[in-house]
Amino acid sequence: MNKTVLITGAAGFIGFHLSARLMREGFIVTGLDNLNDYYDPELKKVRLKVLSDLSFTLGADFTFHKFDLADKDRVADFFRDNYFDVVINLAAQAGVRYSIDNPMVYADANLTGFLNILEGCRYSRPQHLIFASSSSVYGMNNKVPFAVSDNTDYPISLYAATKKSNELMAHAYSHLYKIPTTGLRFFTVYGPFGRPDMAYFKFTKAIVEGRAIEVFNNGKMQRDFTYIDDIVEGIFKLIPKIPKEQSSKTSNAIARFKVYNIGNNAPVELDRFIGAIEKATGKMAERINLPMQPGDVPVTFADIDDLMLDVGFRPDTNIDDGIQKFVEWYLLYACQSRQ
Repeated sequence: MNKTVLITGAAGFIGFHLSARLMREGFIVTGLDNLNDYYDPELKKVRLKVLSDLSFTLGADFTFHKFDLADKDRVADFFRDNYFDVVINLAAQAGVRYSIDNPMVYADANLTGFLNILEGCRYSRPQHLIFASSSSVYGMNNKVPFAVSDNTDYPISLYAATKKSNELMAHAYSHLYKIPTTGLRFFTVYGPFGRPDMAYFKFTKAIVEGRAIEVFNNGKMQRDFTYIDDIVEGIFKLIPKIPKEQSSKTSNAIARFKVYNIGNNAPVELDRFIGAIEKATGKMAERINLPMQPGDVPVTFADIDDLMLDVGFRPDTNIDDGIQKFVEWYLLYACQSRQ
């Protein structure tokens, strides 16, 4: 029998691509999403339509449910009525800057919602719980590359604080209830069907439309941009890598718990990133240089030694190839949206 998997945030960027990959691999996929309006829900509906069509084409088993993870009773009933071999929690309120103006949304989605998932797993006992964390937990650490063993006690945005909280909550549940749990710190994910609130999407849209782009810190920031296919490959390879009981170097607390970075291990300066978009679109950007924004960090850089050691995988999509694929998708998407 093929494994059953629950993917929360299935209509989101990463959830969409992961759902498609797992269907192709023969998993029985159940998707869950509240389709909120943080960005245009129409893009989420397009993703779901693609998944539905793919399910029909492959003869795959894909089921979608629309509700909010913050609804404790609904989540409890859902886990009571369904069993999943693997639970992958990708649902979250994203965005560093949005968290400054809308903090309560993050409490509901990232804290209450995740706690409800943990409670569901406590009683349903999946073989493996995988959840999305973020490179933002490293804050302004001055040691690079960022290693999973580094101190992450100093977040500089509420979003980062909620992701760090997710790791702490998950560890507690793994320790108390023996839930095999893996956390994934994603590094600046980009690619086709990506989030419209992300800089690369905004830059591409503005450049194509002949408008100026806002470049923070005069473009002197570095990001470990990671192409979506590499993120999905990393998750896929970690699904069967169920953590064994272990304690940390500084604690006797035993848990079946592990955290990994998934990043490209090759930071790119923002100026270089914009240049890749200019090359792919064939247009030069008009820039408005602005200072660093609150909550932003000057550099992200993933140490992926653990990922390499445990599953033998290293993300390797270079920025020019990844951006070219995104721009090709964007131009098609923009054309279809105007029709």
